[in-house]
Amino acid sequence: MSRRTLHWVNTPVLMEAIMRYEQGRLPRSMKLWVEQLLDLKPSDNKALIQQSHHS
Repeated sequence: MSRRTLHWVNTPVLMEAIMRYEQGRLPRSMKLWVEQLLDLKPSDNKALIQQSHHS
């Protein structure tokens, strides 16, 4: 088992990357980074960010 290193990520940057990931608008390298950072499988179809509906 490989040892994981700690990563510091700017929250607004991560949120933008997640939104673009869900929309399929990330370059392959960024897509792989998000999947690795969040331990995602490419086949996962669940939403990462809940969308709120404002009235």
